[in-house]
Amino acid sequence: MKIRSAVMAILILGIMTLSSSSFAQKKAPTKYILVIHGGAGTILKKNMTDSLEKAYIAVLTQALETGYKQLAAGKSSLDAVEATVHVMEDSPLFNAGKGAVFTNQGKNEMDASIMEGATLKAGAVAGVTTIKNPISAARAVMEKSEHVMMMGAGAEEFAKRGGLTIVDPSYFWTKSRYDALQNILKRDAEKTELDHSNPQTSIAPFVKDEKFGTVGAVALDKQGNLAAATSTGGMTNKKFGRIGDSPIIGAGTYADNNSVAVSCTGWGEFFIRANAAYDVAARMKYGKASLKDASQQVIDRIGKMGGDGGLIALDNKGQVAMPFNTEGMYRGTVTEDGKISVEIYK
Repeated sequence: MKIRSAVMAILILGIMTLSSSSFAQKKAPTKYILVIHGGAGTILKKNMTDSLEKAYIAVLTQALETGYKQLAAGKSSLDAVEATVHVMEDSPLFNAGKGAVFTNQGKNEMDASIMEGATLKAGAVAGVTTIKNPISAARAVMEKSEHVMMMGAGAEEFAKRGGLTIVDPSYFWTKSRYDALQNILKRDAEKTELDHSNPQTSIAPFVKDEKFGTVGAVALDKQGNLAAATSTGGMTNKKFGRIGDSPIIGAGTYADNNSVAVSCTGWGEFFIRANAAYDVAARMKYGKASLKDASQQVIDRIGKMGGDGGLIALDNKGQVAMPFNTEGMYRGTVTEDGKISVEIYK
C-alpha cells in the first residue's frame, strides 16, 4: 500500500508539474517588436544628398531606439508608439508636428490618431494648429474623454486643459515647407492664367508627392498587446479644411489584438475610400489571408483605384509587412533583441 501510495503521489505531482508548465507556456510573453514609417513617395537615391540621407536615417533610428526602450522596460505598446511618434513629430524632416506642410492659406493644420488593440479604444484630433505633439492629444481624447475624435479649436482647448504642450503656430514654420507652398501657388496661378475657359482650373489637381511624409508606428509589447499611431500635416496647399485618412480610425490607423496593428501613409482620399487599415485586419480575420497577402492586397486595391502610398502592419505573432506602391517609403523595424533596420528606397 505504501509503495502504491508513493507511486500515485509521484504521478499526481508529475501531472501537476506538466499542467503548470503548459500554463506557463501559454502565458509566456509574446515576442515584441516595433515598426515605423516616415512617409512614402518619389524618394530616389539619385535625388538624395548623403547628408540628408544620413539625417533621415538618424531620426528614424532614434525613433526606433526610443520605442524599443519603452518596450524593453515593460511599458505598453501604446506608450511605445506615442513616444516613437514624438521623435518624428519633433523633427522638421517629416510631415508631422514641427515639419508639417502648409495649407493654401499658409497655415499648418495637423491630424493624428492612436488605437489600442487590447480594448479597441481609440482617439484622434484633426485640424489642430497649436498642439506641439498631436499624437499625445489623440491619446488624451482616447483616455480622458468619452469621444473618439475632436477637431480644431475644441481639440486645442481640450489639450490645453489636459496639460499638453501648447505652442505658438509659428513653431511649425519651416523654410522648406513654406517654399514648397510658394512653388505650388505659383504653379497654380500660371495654370489658371493659361486656361481661362475652364473654371475648374482654379482648383488645381494635387501634384504627386504633395501629400506624403505622414509618420506612424505600430508595436507589440511583452504582454502581447498591439497598438498603432499615425500623425501628419496633410497635403501641401490643401484647401477648405481638408482632412485625410490619418485621424480616421479604420482608414489610416487600426489595431486589434486578434489580428493586426496598421498605420498608413499616402493619398488619404483613397485610403479613406478603401477603409485601408481596417481592410487589412478584415482580410486576415474573415478571409484568412496572411499578413503579407492582406497588406499587399490593400495597397494593390488602392493602386487600382488611382491612389498611391504604403502602410506598415504588425500582427499578434510579431510578423511584419511594409508594402508600398511608390518609389520609396521611409521605414524601419526593431526586433526583440534590439536589432534595428532602416530602409528608404524600393
